[in-house]
Amino acid sequence: MKGELLLLSSVIFLLQVVCCCPEKCRCHSSSNSVDCSQQGLAEIPSDLPPQTLTLHLQDNQIHQLPAFAFRSVPQLTTLNLCNNSLSNLAPGAFHGLRHLQVLNLTQNSLHSLESRLFHSLPQLRELDLSSNNISYLPTSLGEPWENLTVFAVQQNQLQHLDRVLLESMPGVRLLFLKDNLWKCNCHLLGLKLWLEKFIYKGGITDGVICASPDTWKGKDLLRIPHELYQPCPFPSPDLESSEAQQPGSAHWAVPRPPESHSAECELKPKPRPANLRHAMATVIITGIVCGIVCLMMLAAAIYGCTYAAITAKHHGGPLAQTNKPATTEGKELFDISPA
Repeated sequence: MKGELLLLSSVIFLLQVVCCCPEKCRCHSSSNSVDCSQQGLAEIPSDLPPQTLTLHLQDNQIHQLPAFAFRSVPQLTTLNLCNNSLSNLAPGAFHGLRHLQVLNLTQNSLHSLESRLFHSLPQLRELDLSSNNISYLPTSLGEPWENLTVFAVQQNQLQHLDRVLLESMPGVRLLFLKDNLWKCNCHLLGLKLWLEKFIYKGGITDGVICASPDTWKGKDLLRIPHELYQPCPFPSPDLESSEAQQPGSAHWAVPRPPESHSAECELKPKPRPANLRHAMATVIITGIVCGIVCLMMLAAAIYGCTYAAITAKHHGGPLAQTNKPATTEGKELFDISPA
């Protein structure tokens, strides 16, 4: 009797899996995975099996994700949305996926991401945003990701990246940043400092290659000396408030373009200040030079003294003989004078 009940429950479970599988998808009950790739889908299927752990939706024509787009698969751990036409992600698109570990959003048309877009993904381990058109990332995309180990944003349009965002990923070990439009000015100094610490702790990155300004185009950000970065200027709040209070200022006020700040804080080549290592090298080299000069002076002094002694010895004999008769004659005159 128990065996029949077990068989019946298994059949019911299998029937549920088969019945819930979307029309254009392939469901694999053994791995709880659903493959809906390359089906020309324009939206997320609504009748996905609730026990799905892996969902493949790559190579479709999905343009946007509404809020609660995956409410039917709360157990999802892997989601592949690669090579779609995604350009808009609603703030709550991934709400409810608290078990999601891998999210692939590569090769889409994303331009920016809303703050706290991924706030409901505490277990996320891999986030791939590469090969999009992202030009801006906020300082926060959700709660601190303690479990995130892979973060990829290569091949986008990023010019700056705030280190605050990276600091919210304390466990990240692989960081892909290459092939962006990195603008290596004062605004990227925070990223440089964070990357140096990240690599020192054993992290792996593909590097940040500068696209502008022309002075550093093609250079690795990590190889640009710290001393060439100038502090970024900030507008004076008192000046802005006084301008705003002037009569008619609201009518004629023109917002200052953001490029003005970046223009002021471009990296300008200048003589590099000596650091401790260079100072020590300078002291050592100076000491060696001074030592050589002193030895040369000592050798010259010894040579001069020796030459003088030899010269004096050579001329001393005849001189003494010449002076001796004169001395004797003087003595005789001295003896005769009293008489």
